[in-house]
Amino acid sequence: MADEQKRQRKPKSDIVTRECTIHMSKLLHGVTFKNRAPRAVRVIKQFAQKMMKTSDVRVDTSLNKFIWSQGIKNIPTRIRVRLQRKRNEDEEAKEKLYTLVTFVPVDDFSGLQNETL
Repeated sequence: MADEQKRQRKPKSDIVTRECTIHMSKLLHGVTFKNRAPRAVRVIKQFAQKMMKTSDVRVDTSLNKFIWSQGIKNIPTRIRVRLQRKRNEDEEAKEKLYTLVTFVPVDDFSGLQNETL
């Protein structure tokens, strides 16, 4: 009986919120200076697609401003983001879910883990 209870999984919730730290300098190593900030936005979108398994990813304006705050070539070393998978309100949309990526201000990155909220 214990084996049967372990095998039963909870139904997968389609609405999830996660907080993650992205190491930008590792992902942007070797990228031309004039392409770093635009590439950072693309890398964050790819990271969100991989984590949340949705093809529709939207970057919040606060995150975009933080990426571009030091200019096109000096990207912040690490970025703490909140990934929220939400239902698409538009009935004509191709995907029924989308991911919203927002910026989470953090003083120190030491000891932070990926969290499911």
